[in-house]
Amino acid sequence: MGGRWIDVWEPEDETFWREKGERIAQRNLVFSVFSEHIGFSVWSLWSVMVLFMGPQYGIDPAGKFFLIATATFVGALIRIPYTFAVARFGGRNWTIFSALLLLLPTGFAYAVMEPGTSYSTFVLVAALTGVGGGNFASSMTNINAFFPLRKKGWALGLNAGGGNIGVPVVQLVGLLVIGTAGALHPRIVLGVYLPLIIAAAVCSALFMDNLTPVKNDTGAVREALGARHTWIMAFLYVGTFGSFIGYSFAFGLVLQTQFGRTPLQAASLTFIGPLLGSLIRPLGGSLADKHGGARITLGTFAAMAAATGVVVYASLAESLAVFLVGFIALFVLSGLGNGSTYKMIPAIFLAQGHRKGLSGDTAEAYGRRLSGASMGLIGAVGALGGLGINLAFRQSFQTVGSGTGAFVAFLAFYAACMAVTWAVYLRRPPVVPDTAESAEEPENRPGYAKV
Repeated sequence: MGGRWIDVWEPEDETFWREKGERIAQRNLVFSVFSEHIGFSVWSLWSVMVLFMGPQYGIDPAGKFFLIATATFVGALIRIPYTFAVARFGGRNWTIFSALLLLLPTGFAYAVMEPGTSYSTFVLVAALTGVGGGNFASSMTNINAFFPLRKKGWALGLNAGGGNIGVPVVQLVGLLVIGTAGALHPRIVLGVYLPLIIAAAVCSALFMDNLTPVKNDTGAVREALGARHTWIMAFLYVGTFGSFIGYSFAFGLVLQTQFGRTPLQAASLTFIGPLLGSLIRPLGGSLADKHGGARITLGTFAAMAAATGVVVYASLAESLAVFLVGFIALFVLSGLGNGSTYKMIPAIFLAQGHRKGLSGDTAEAYGRRLSGASMGLIGAVGALGGLGINLAFRQSFQTVGSGTGAFVAFLAFYAACMAVTWAVYLRRPPVVPDTAESAEEPENRPGYAKV
């Protein structure tokens, strides 16, 4: 077990947290965000590369959507092993390795990004960029272990939001390259990221720590797999994070294909939505800490349904201005929902522990075990929502020549998410009270974890 290991970690102990834990946790959070940020940028490379792929590449819009979908799919699946790697190798050690692994897809993309390269080669390289999507799962699992429950919404929101910003940042780099060097020089984008990847690995080695108490708990994994709340939250996370990553990857290509924007015009707009959605994610976690994640999540899905209605209208009316308003609102709302849904996970399993008759440290330990085991599964399924969005766009453009059909399907899905959130987590009597017999309102019950 090489590297820096901390043998005792008790974040729920207020004295430990105040005197030692908070400083260490915040330091690890900062460099976790940096590494995850670069991972997201690499994962979303093809949302930028397709803007450089003019007619000389011989790839139609459906083929470009498939490249994006391939990266999304691999990034979603790889989140599962990345989740368990933290406990196996240590959060610091795995962050170093996973950062250096990003050199592989970036280097291969640098080598092949030119006209004349076969489409199958592009598909393979797009699949390799999926490793960047795995960094989110390992980072969230690691940071979840560092912070006490009362701080998890803020910490996880900040960690995820800082990582998510990697999407608009790489798109801004693409805009800068297109605006200065032109659309014939995609390798400049890739060349920018190669030294940043090395910097992320070096910073992780110098400033992060491993937690010895964090262990892979196969019993917790089996219990999480069998827990209905794991799959309910995965479904809701499809609606929030799946929307964010799917729209982030597809936005520029939709603007080019449906509204005839040039690469420069598309790149000048593409980054705005992902940037706002990333910045607001910590606010979603903070609001969930104060008011309950289920309430914030329900309101978010209702607003996303309304914004999707605006986008459908704009698509039918062929109004770019209205389309941009509705689409950017979807980014902001999905970012808000990302923060609130992830906050719900530890609170739900803590409340389940109370329901089983556990209390105090025992209930908190149960909540940490189950939430840690479920996060990778929830994150992986949620990211598959991005695959669904890109495949829906691909099919919609193939059949009707626009994204309208895809947006109608998304509207129906958000309505289903609203219904599930209300029925499972807000309807009275609640599904996850701390005692089945208590007739008090749940917020007034001792030990209640606000979901």
